[in-house]
Amino acid sequence: MSFKNTLLAAAAVVALPALAQAQPVTGLYLGGGFGANYLDKTDVTGTPSPGSNLSVEFSWGYVGVLSLGWGFGNGLRAEIEGSYRSNDVSDFKVAGFPGSLGKGTVTSYGAMANLLYDINLGGALGGVTPYVGAGAGYIWHDYDAVGNQLNTITGDNGNWGGQAIAGLSLPISAVPGLAVTAEYRFMMTAGHEITSNLVGSPRTTFDVDNVNHSLLVGLRYAFNAGPAVAAAAPVAAARTFLVFFDWSKADLTDRARQIIGEAASSRGAGVTRIEVNGFTDRSGPADYNMQLSIRRANAVAAELVRRGVPRNEIVTRGFGEENNLVPTADGVREPQNRRVEIILR
Repeated sequence: MSFKNTLLAAAAVVALPALAQAQPVTGLYLGGGFGANYLDKTDVTGTPSPGSNLSVEFSWGYVGVLSLGWGFGNGLRAEIEGSYRSNDVSDFKVAGFPGSLGKGTVTSYGAMANLLYDINLGGALGGVTPYVGAGAGYIWHDYDAVGNQLNTITGDNGNWGGQAIAGLSLPISAVPGLAVTAEYRFMMTAGHEITSNLVGSPRTTFDVDNVNHSLLVGLRYAFNAGPAVAAAAPVAAARTFLVFFDWSKADLTDRARQIIGEAASSRGAGVTRIEVNGFTDRSGPADYNMQLSIRRANAVAAELVRRGVPRNEIVTRGFGEENNLVPTADGVREPQNRRVEIILR
């Protein structure tokens, strides 16, 4: 696959989940990872020709990445990273010669800018959030005494490169903002020209490839993440029952007892207090009406207790002529205002 096609494929990977709901990271964050790196075999060509076709194979090595980024709160993140990869040579092959002896070390280091997207799965993976991304930057490729007993290649060269990223993050609930990450990264460059000497040959420029597969585990810390807030338990809406009285009376009618029974039956889960508030109309003296409203409230409370409601759950109050349901002038008899309100909270 060409370098251009690889970058196009990486961009497509980022674009595909654009409609998914993200698990947002907001604000500044710092990330780091460490793991294993596999450097693909490379053919070595030179100008002038070194006289034989060469190829180099590598052992598994290691990779380290450190990144500083910003989350936009909608799933998108942008970051800059520094990376370092190192692989020992396992085979240095020369066409026409048997055997596969090799030595030396190849390293890659540089900086990239990445764009990533966190995919919100709505808790389907128990808090794990997948993410994908792509990046581009500049990478130096360093050959340190790569070769065999007769010839070695030593030198370095920088070039532009790109990468595709796929990973998972899992938040650590004990530390708000901290998450464990696991990633796969495919990184390659546009190739490198390394100038070195071979025994019996003039100074030669070698063309080598740089294609890497990296597996990393790491940590990411978002600086402005607050502690997780538990969802508030739903608050039951208060229910109100109205009991009406005859003029200047605190006696309960049959209909009043029926309504009080409905209120007692409605007491259930979530009800922690029952308010019993007494009222009068505006006929009669104010001090008499205050005492009458209290007697009405006490009569309703007594009936609630008779129907099984604990007395310590009931709060009784008298309001006299205040808070009329139907506003009237002073001295007016209004049946709607001669009442007790039973409020379940």
